[in-house]
Amino acid sequence: MRGKRSKQYRKLMEQFSMSFGFREPYQVLVDAEMVQDSCRFKMELEPALQRTVHGKVKPMITQCEIRKLYARKDEPGVSEAIEVAKTCERRRCGHHPDEYPEPLSTMECMQSVVDPKDKGENKHRYVVASQSQEVRRMLRGVRGVPLIYIRRSVMILEPMSDESAQTRAREERGKFRAELKKALGKRKRDEGADADKHDTDGQDEARPSQAHDEADGEADDGATEKPKNKKRRGPKGPNPLSVKKAKKETKAPAHAEAETQADAPQDAPAKRKRRRKNKTKAEAADGGANQGQGDDAGGDSS
Repeated sequence: MRGKRSKQYRKLMEQFSMSFGFREPYQVLVDAEMVQDSCRFKMELEPALQRTVHGKVKPMITQCEIRKLYARKDEPGVSEAIEVAKTCERRRCGHHPDEYPEPLSTMECMQSVVDPKDKGENKHRYVVASQSQEVRRMLRGVRGVPLIYIRRSVMILEPMSDESAQTRAREERGKFRAELKKALGKRKRDEGADADKHDTDGQDEARPSQAHDEADGEADDGATEKPKNKKRRGPKGPNPLSVKKAKKETKAPAHAEAETQADAPQDAPAKRKRRRKNKTKAEAADGGANQGQGDDAGGDSS
């Protein structure tokens, strides 16, 4: 199998697993013609199915399909196909030989197994491997049915049908909307809680203060959480790590200060500074005359 096709098949089976719940081992319903063609092309059925779906498989065949092989056991190559069919698990379709002497057609048998209630749903998650184009066309109308067939000795997995693709897209949109609703609901609850908190704060501020309720008011203020201060926006100061530290002033010891305070006079008036006036020449002469008279008087007395 080429790498590009193998990658496409792996991605396709992952989509079936995520959207419709397919799990390993995959239950693969095969018809009689598929078993015959695998033997004709010398292809081992179970390993080829595993390579196609990229996982473990459980091949299954209905009672009607194996009855068709036994009815043609005399034909060349059919005995080998019967041996391969015996290795597959028998799927009871409910078409017992007593009630249905002739086996039902592949389309009727497959439809009764895959979609027994005609709801267009692959309830048991079967992978159908059929060489009949009519069967594959019918099963494309059922949601979530991977279809496999053999063409020129190559086993091919069909792309997802339109019905299955629409169902997958619808489910993806539903999941996306559910996530949006969940996110919006959570946001509304948060906004409602914030509004209730603001309302309660406004009621507390509008409540009149009374003298006999001061103690209760203080207790309520301590219990409620204080609103956080808003960050100041504007120019910021310098980096404190890059600023030079201020020098600390040296203080005199306490006992020295006490001694200086004790020595200083209490409430002493400040000394006035004496200012001398310059004497004029006339005053100096008068002063000298007066001084001479004083000396003469002193002599006479003596």
